[in-house]
Amino acid sequence: MPWRGPEFEGDFPTLGYYVLDWMMQNLAQPGRDDGAPFLPTGEQADFLKRYYEVHPVTGRRVIHRALLSRPRGWGKSPFVGAIALAEACADVVADGFDADGEPVGRPWHSLRTPLVRIAAVTEDQTDNTWLPLLEMARGGSLSTDYGLECLDTVIYLPRGEISPITSSATSAKGDPACFASLDQTEEWKDSNGGVRLAKVMRFNAAKLGGSLIETPNAYTPGEGSVAEKSAADYQAIIDGRSRARGILVDHREAPPETDMTDEQSIVAGLRYAYGDSSDHPDGCVLHDPPCEPGWSPIERLTSEFYDTSNEPQDLRADLLNQITHASDAWLTEPEVRASSDLGKSIEPGDRIVLGFDGSRKRSRGVTDATALIGCRLSDGHLFTLGVWEQPMRPQVGPDGKVIEWQVPVVEVLATVAEAFTTYDVIGMYADPAKWESHVADWEAAYGPRMKVQATRNHPIEWWMTGGRSVLIVRALEKFHTALTEGELTHDGSSALVRHLVNARRRNSRSGLQIGKAHPDSPHKIDAAVAAVLAWQCRLDAIAKGVSVEAEEMFGGTF
Repeated sequence: MPWRGPEFEGDFPTLGYYVLDWMMQNLAQPGRDDGAPFLPTGEQADFLKRYYEVHPVTGRRVIHRALLSRPRGWGKSPFVGAIALAEACADVVADGFDADGEPVGRPWHSLRTPLVRIAAVTEDQTDNTWLPLLEMARGGSLSTDYGLECLDTVIYLPRGEISPITSSATSAKGDPACFASLDQTEEWKDSNGGVRLAKVMRFNAAKLGGSLIETPNAYTPGEGSVAEKSAADYQAIIDGRSRARGILVDHREAPPETDMTDEQSIVAGLRYAYGDSSDHPDGCVLHDPPCEPGWSPIERLTSEFYDTSNEPQDLRADLLNQITHASDAWLTEPEVRASSDLGKSIEPGDRIVLGFDGSRKRSRGVTDATALIGCRLSDGHLFTLGVWEQPMRPQVGPDGKVIEWQVPVVEVLATVAEAFTTYDVIGMYADPAKWESHVADWEAAYGPRMKVQATRNHPIEWWMTGGRSVLIVRALEKFHTALTEGELTHDGSSALVRHLVNARRRNSRSGLQIGKAHPDSPHKIDAAVAAVLAWQCRLDAIAKGVSVEAEEMFGGTF
């Protein structure tokens, strides 16, 4: 029988309700000696429902890889320990629907020997999940009811086992784990073998139809951690740059406008980041009415922000769970997010300027992106007209050969033409590198109607390299100040935010410039460059006294 169908808005088939009941009936609350049952919070229950979602037609589990990101002390490790015990013992393998159209499951041991791994790059990290997992297994009736032998370093199932793993990726290769938890993946990097280990464990789970969960704190962009790569994979799916499926990302951080110098703002940010675990007397702000207080000491955590021995970046990452910035970042992610305004919209006929940064196919590595960014003259709102990026994974043709990606030049040219048709474009600055002929065509077609021009001979051409370093430095300074001081807003598009955060400070004789993390970095900054050009064009238009009011587009003349 197929799924019964939705009974309320947002209803979907899931084994999550069953798993939630199973946990409360079989697991003890860690940290207590009275045998009290493990009680997941509302946030955790919501995660379980999504993690155990099943397809309404095939009846198979939808999610095979999840990332659960919360601040330190939220309870990620015990929660994932409870999921590991459910994967080892409960009926979590989707097995269609019952006579009432409800999803049902069966245990892993009905298919194969279940192996469950608690993975980390150090033994101390595995203890975060392993120790509360042992308490949950030993504290109630689970070990007796399911025939578990709970030793300090391994739990033997009647068929299979649960154990921590910190070995190298080589020794983990081929390990047929049906479930794995990957703790603190913001610290899993190439240097400690974490990236390779995560890759191997994902392949192992995929071969069995199993799943895994990462539990990172906020990662630092540019470090290449497993957490950063997983977040990028998920974002690529949202952006349409990847056809991957089955990834769930549950990340909550304090609002970007959280002021670390204002106690009231800090408390509000902590309460939001810690959610149901917040011990604030007014309860959790995520619910209306607020839920009961939890266990995370908000007042004590607030005091950490006034301890001068703590680094602000560490406080943002560990307690506010904010993804901040690399040590040489030009802009922080909270700064970029805080300057976004999703409520503003650009209307046909608005008076705007354009910024363009183009690229062509590279002989090696990932081709740079091509970006066209607009900026409304009246309020300085930046918006994305197009960002063309190489897909994260190679595209394969019918013959099995990799298709070499190239910038879709025709599509880019059409987008530029459409912008001039749709809006009152009074200026455009474009870095002509590798696009010289097209920039020349734009100058011939649109140059005479421009109210602001880069130069008399070249109204659009605005080099971001070469001998104009002083002008480039000044343009970057003006943009940086405008963004951090709230003088500009942007549409919050994924590509623009990513490229702004990817930009790194680079010292030159003339002053501070920007660049990629390294020349072959796949993390591009072209949309950031286009935004700087658009902002500079707006500033030049205002300095020239150009009216911010758009002229009549239809039936009139420019």
